[in-house]
Amino acid sequence: MRAWAVDRPGPMASRPLVMVERAVPEPGPGEVLVRVEACGACRTDLHLAEGDLPPRAPLTTPGHQVVGRVVLPDGGDGERVGVAWLRSTCGRCRYCVRGMENLCPRSTYTGWDANGGFADYLTARHDYVYPLPEGVPAERLAPLLCAGIVGYRALLRCDLPEGGRLGVYGFGASAHLTAQAAIAMGATVHVVTRAARHRELALELGAASAGDLPPEPLDAAILFAPVGDLVPPALGALDRGGTLAVAGIHLSDIPSLNYDRHLFQERTLRSVTANTRADGRAYLELTREHPPRVSSVAYAFEDAGRALADIESDQVKGAAVILVG
Repeated sequence: MRAWAVDRPGPMASRPLVMVERAVPEPGPGEVLVRVEACGACRTDLHLAEGDLPPRAPLTTPGHQVVGRVVLPDGGDGERVGVAWLRSTCGRCRYCVRGMENLCPRSTYTGWDANGGFADYLTARHDYVYPLPEGVPAERLAPLLCAGIVGYRALLRCDLPEGGRLGVYGFGASAHLTAQAAIAMGATVHVVTRAARHRELALELGAASAGDLPPEPLDAAILFAPVGDLVPPALGALDRGGTLAVAGIHLSDIPSLNYDRHLFQERTLRSVTANTRADGRAYLELTREHPPRVSSVAYAFEDAGRALADIESDQVKGAAVILVG
């Protein structure tokens, strides 16, 4: 089978991805073999390729927003499923038994600990895949499996009150889906982004404003851009009692905070770490009740490197999706 792999992590200009030929993987106990239809490409894949997220093994295949079909023992097509970032947890530690499996110290991740979906096939734990509907294009479903699910987790973490005012900082794949989820839940959404095309998309999707600053104090905010310099102004834009959730797996350094201006009056700064399977099921159910408009750009399998380069240069309007099979 064909697969892309991270050879030497570095800037996309150095071409860290290489195409390799591999045998189709054999599923282990409790696993299924999945034939890939499409795989979303996200900033986490970019971090892996560039080395911000060090690969766990040589020639790791990225990709964790996988739409595909289970391969039956006779080689035929089975259930259509989604494979997401969280690949496995121990199920026994105190975090798992408390419903916080996203914090499991022995958790593993698709496209990091095990080869991901920038390939014709991958294996996945059968109890960690999500059933997906028939008849919906894979290009539309793929971004839901990380951009959507992790964004939904961030929405829970920011403690947005019913009918509240939410600030969204950055407006890429995850943000454009999360904003729609918040609007469906009755929130007023203000988007902070510099790119004109992102501002246009935010307003098309129902944001109340899109600009350099939110026009009113915020009850909650989510930082999607991996830029630590944005943390102080995002905290400063919160109303009393507001919460800022940082949604990325990687963030540049946060500058010094002023206690009175950024944290006093019970403002809260939170991180977001992966997601639980319950988050995934809840978000996918929400998308069935309120189907989001998925803004995506499709790339041929041969152009996986270009997809990550376009993410790096902020050229993707919405989500990048690699069409595989």
